[in-house]
Amino acid sequence: MIKLLGSLFFILFLFISSSNTPAQQWTDAQKEVWAAVDAYWAVTASDKPMDFFLTFDDSYFGWSYQQEAPGTKADAKKSLGYWMNKGKVMYYTITPARIWVNGDFAYVHYYYTQVTEGTDGKPNTERGRWTDILMKKAGKWMLVGDHGGEIKND
Repeated sequence: MIKLLGSLFFILFLFISSSNTPAQQWTDAQKEVWAAVDAYWAVTASDKPMDFFLTFDDSYFGWSYQQEAPGTKADAKKSLGYWMNKGKVMYYTITPARIWVNGDFAYVHYYYTQVTEGTDGKPNTERGRWTDILMKKAGKWMLVGDHGGEIKND
């Protein structure tokens, strides 16, 4: 009986975890863009999370669900600096929904889950979605805009 329950939970886990994964093959260009997104997410969980802004173009404007209006690169730096003083990203997963690439421009829709740990040591899990808008400059994908954030379960 325990084996049967374990098997059922495993199958349920596989079904749930694969439900947001697109059933398509990515092109080389899409894979390159996704690698850039994955790389800057990894920076946010590193010992130097503010290096995330090395991937921001100066023309950046982004709009999270929590903001009243779109903000600049300087606004995003100020916000992330505040939150990084409150805690650290301990774990995250990102799952692409759609990736569009046209020459030196791309956008990526994706889901995320992240666990942050505050200075009190308590974990906080957040789930949401983002759309990142990227532009290739000097061979590097730079963030020029984004929109998204946590999806609240009210």
